[in-house]
Amino acid sequence: MHRTPHSSPHLRIVSVLSLLAALLLPLGMTYAPGALSAPRADPVRVMPLGDSITGSPGCWRAVLWNRLVNSGYRNIDFVGTLPPQGCGQAHDGDNEGHGGELVTSVADQNLLPGRLASTRPDIVVMHFGTNDVWSSIAPDRILAAYTKLVGQMRASDPDMRILVAQLIPMNPSSCAGCAQRVVDFNALIPGWARATGTARSPVTVVDQWTGFSTAADTYDGVHPNASGDDKIAARWFPALSAVLDAGVPPDPGDPGEDPAACTARFRALSSWQGGYQGEVTVTNTSDSAVRGWTATVVPAHGARLTQLWNGSLTTAADGTATVGNAAWNGTLAPGASATFGFVATAPASAGPPAAAVTCTGTTPAA
Repeated sequence: MHRTPHSSPHLRIVSVLSLLAALLLPLGMTYAPGALSAPRADPVRVMPLGDSITGSPGCWRAVLWNRLVNSGYRNIDFVGTLPPQGCGQAHDGDNEGHGGELVTSVADQNLLPGRLASTRPDIVVMHFGTNDVWSSIAPDRILAAYTKLVGQMRASDPDMRILVAQLIPMNPSSCAGCAQRVVDFNALIPGWARATGTARSPVTVVDQWTGFSTAADTYDGVHPNASGDDKIAARWFPALSAVLDAGVPPDPGDPGEDPAACTARFRALSSWQGGYQGEVTVTNTSDSAVRGWTATVVPAHGARLTQLWNGSLTTAADGTATVGNAAWNGTLAPGASATFGFVATAPASAGPPAAAVTCTGTTPAA
């Protein structure tokens, strides 16, 4: 959309109607908006996903909705299994902001697939993890939950567009360490997003932390007040409008290879001061055979992969490792798995071995 629903299936026709009005009115003719319209395409479905900062009541959603509508984005539908929760201004209040939820719990209990099936979003706008940070859950475990949710989003729609927030600051009186833990967690999100995003289903990081004040923009050191709602909406707006302008593409019908669903699981086999041996298992979770796979490994605590077997290794400057299948383990039947191993070096002061892992697979064209 260029500030209106666009030609993909989401284009606005208001400018066309305005032109027709200019031509018809001098002739004494009138028209009713919509009466001359072509059938409207289905709206773009946007799911606001998170905890009480997104719901309860999450009034940044109301501010964002009205800014979108006032900017000409009419063919949109906020979706979620939760109803509107007030906010004092008209808006599409459906959302998936469950107060008190931990993203790790949502992942562990597989709560998201049912919510996706009920609402069928095209875009997910996610600010999630505040309760996990407050609960001192390790950042790598939170990112692993993010990765699982992204996999479930793509299982719902392979073209899912995903916007993920760096969390707003948190400084409640009852949690002295929360402020720094948010900073530490936010620092890991861009690397995770680079490793997790794909050309077909990109992950966009939205910085909600910079310029947000717990003193001025929250009422309790955690939840946004009216000023905070305005700031959150202002940060979401350009990122979301860019996705809407680009459009949600149809199935490209690539005659070569199609994406296949797969999962990747990391475990540490042994560790020592300055390094560890790890293993990643790639599993084909699609209904078709996989003809090849690629895994991404983002080691925690500054570790870097130095040796690898049963795959091919490429390492980026930030330590992100991309592993392609070997010639003998690339083809996986539905439900089948392949495993590769590696040795990683790590700073002497690093914590227990951990890594965020994702994968993509390809299937032969039909």
